[in-house]
Amino acid sequence: KCLCSLCRFKDGLTTLQFLNALQQHPSLLSPVLCHTAKPLTGLELERLFKPNLSPSGSNRRLKESQTLAYWADYLLDCEEGKASVSVEDVLMFATGLSSLPPSGLEPLPQIQFLDDSPFPMANTCSNLLKLPLLDSYSMFKSQMDFGIENSPGFGCF
Repeated sequence: KCLCSLCRFKDGLTTLQFLNALQQHPSLLSPVLCHTAKPLTGLELERLFKPNLSPSGSNRRLKESQTLAYWADYLLDCEEGKASVSVEDVLMFATGLSSLPPSGLEPLPQIQFLDDSPFPMANTCSNLLKLPLLDSYSMFKSQMDFGIENSPGFGCF
């Protein structure tokens, strides 16, 4: 029964010559098809999330830019073990995933900014992370740590 399933899978891969391409170029297709246990870095996570910024020159844009600097510092602290959570915990909080899928994320992760809450919020269905606009990095870091540690999404933590 298992052999029959594998034969059907192989037949499916043969469609459109995919199996042939896979056999000829395994190193090219491997990153798309196979999970690697490569640790996630803060810089990768920073580049993954695209911020939705206010118009250039506005007071809010200045606060958002400062918050993005806090975000970059926070991810570095997470990576270096200087925060209460890991980079993977941040990814889990924002997307519901413990690692990046080989084919990428859809929809693309975004950052929005909160001025009505001191804690981060996330919508894992739309890969949306909402960062609080705070006045100091120490406050940002403590609120991020608290928010992420106290929000076990769907029992995944």
